[in-house]
Amino acid sequence: MIPPKQVQEILDAVRIEEVVEEFVPLRKRGVNLIGLCPFHNEKTPSFNVNPARNIFKCFGCGKGGDAITFLKEHENLSYVESLRWLAKKYHIEIEEIERTPEQVAEQQYFESLYIVNDFALQHFQEQLFDTDEGKSVALTYFKQRGLREETIRTFGLGYAPEQRDLLVRRAKATGHSMELLQKVGLSSQDGGRDFFRGRVMFAIHNLSGKVAAFAGRTMSTDKSVPKYINSPETEIYVKNKTLYGAFQGKKAIRQQDECILVEGYMDVISLHQAGIENVVASSGTSLTEGQLQLIKRNTSNLKIVYDGDPAGVKAALRGLDLALEQDMNVRICLLPDGHDPDSYVQEFGGEAFSDYTDAESKDFILFKAQLLLDETRGDPMKKAGLVKDIVSSISKIPDPIKRSVYLKECATLLEVSEQALISESNKLITGIIRKREEKAARQPEAASDGPGATPDPNILVADPTFTPPAREKPS
Repeated sequence: MIPPKQVQEILDAVRIEEVVEEFVPLRKRGVNLIGLCPFHNEKTPSFNVNPARNIFKCFGCGKGGDAITFLKEHENLSYVESLRWLAKKYHIEIEEIERTPEQVAEQQYFESLYIVNDFALQHFQEQLFDTDEGKSVALTYFKQRGLREETIRTFGLGYAPEQRDLLVRRAKATGHSMELLQKVGLSSQDGGRDFFRGRVMFAIHNLSGKVAAFAGRTMSTDKSVPKYINSPETEIYVKNKTLYGAFQGKKAIRQQDECILVEGYMDVISLHQAGIENVVASSGTSLTEGQLQLIKRNTSNLKIVYDGDPAGVKAALRGLDLALEQDMNVRICLLPDGHDPDSYVQEFGGEAFSDYTDAESKDFILFKAQLLLDETRGDPMKKAGLVKDIVSSISKIPDPIKRSVYLKECATLLEVSEQALISESNKLITGIIRKREEKAARQPEAASDGPGATPDPNILVADPTFTPPAREKPS
């Protein structure tokens, strides 16, 4: 057995078009790729590959599925053999182990959760496109927001009607487990009603393109109704390890070696439609280590684009010290007042958005220093606090050369002695070393090697002449 984590790593790396093009010549048609079907004889191409959803479909013979399905059908491989083929293509080393009955059961359970979510996605899209209520309420809303049908389908947008229990009844009628429906948050805990009602729906995909959760935006004008509600966390959906649009954007992020971070679902969707596909959303939450790791799989360059109002400024700063700790290059761009990424690209277009954000983005450390300096208004005590705040951020950067450059730049900007900043940085780094040593001492096995190992102090220091305090000998 290939361990589930490695299976997920393989699936996350797969791009369906890259796999299919090993065997079938493809050409671009809209957002899809087309070619002659390898499974039946045809002269006119009816074989479609959808990179956004990571699937293929032949409208001539009906065959369709993901990359593994393609390899099983085309190369006559088993599931495991297909995984091995993909692992080799994407240079992923695998270590196979014997699966226990418990592991088999766990994998089947996870797949069952995805199946229920797929059923719900189909239901929400049918309600959007095929019902009078969906067309008049939700489809009209999406089109007023400037979205084309292909974009709506690419991102798995849909509609949950006002009816109390339509999804629950349909799920029962088609044999879906009520327990699983409750587990993924599609029904109330008593199973008697739909959780999402009267809302436009946003499918939240994992990196493999599977639907892990949903978000629903109310269509009600009642201020007491929450604007957005989300699926609960489950074994397949952990919010602080999820970024909206990461699946649709991962190829562009890798190709352009930059990830644009925005706040909302519509920001991602509108930018993607405008041709800016290297974009993800934090959905209004502070960036977490898990989310940053998702980004860093494909790039170390992060550009944050938020509203220009005070709330947007504060949002832009949240969680970014974590990005510095992971040695990411972070830039910030604030849009003109009154605009978010969605409204800006709708009014001015994708090219103008790219031009503006390229010209106006600023290095995070220097942006933060200038922002906080403006807030001090000449108050010495506030300025002292600002210096400590900035140096704290700089001290988290692993690369000593980067740290040295930032300390020099900030000393000039803040009109403070560079040596004073270096001294403060070294104090903070000493604390970092001690904390890591204490953690390593509490976890002796991890301390011998791996992430828990005691860091080399020479990698951390800001000043080359700095020497960390000697360790006490054990008594």
